[in-house]
Amino acid sequence: MKGLEFIFLAAGSVLGAFLRYKVTESPMLFNTLPINVLIVNVLGAFILGAFVILSEQWHLDGRYSLFAAVGFCGSLTTMSSFALDSSNLLENNNYGAFAINVVTNVGLSIAALIGGKSLMSAIVNN
Repeated sequence: MKGLEFIFLAAGSVLGAFLRYKVTESPMLFNTLPINVLIVNVLGAFILGAFVILSEQWHLDGRYSLFAAVGFCGSLTTMSSFALDSSNLLENNNYGAFAINVVTNVGLSIAALIGGKSLMSAIVNN
């Protein structure tokens, strides 16, 4: 990795981690479901979907992928917190909340990625 590539990666990572920290610093629960983690995962997936289309349409240099996809979206989204929250729900015998947490994080993240791609495709193709 060259110096400039590292700077792109680091800048995206710092911004993504900062935004995740701000969103998740005060736990928000909907009943027993951790909503903060869901928000950052869905938001990151949407941004990544939109970025993929922009990157293809504008033939962006790979450094922008390091910044946006790997750095920013990688630091914004959080599989480890999702796994921990899910594990805690299981340990507390909240099987229904566990199932909802898994389905919403995975399902809504995939839907958000598809939505981001679709929205950006509609914008750039008009």
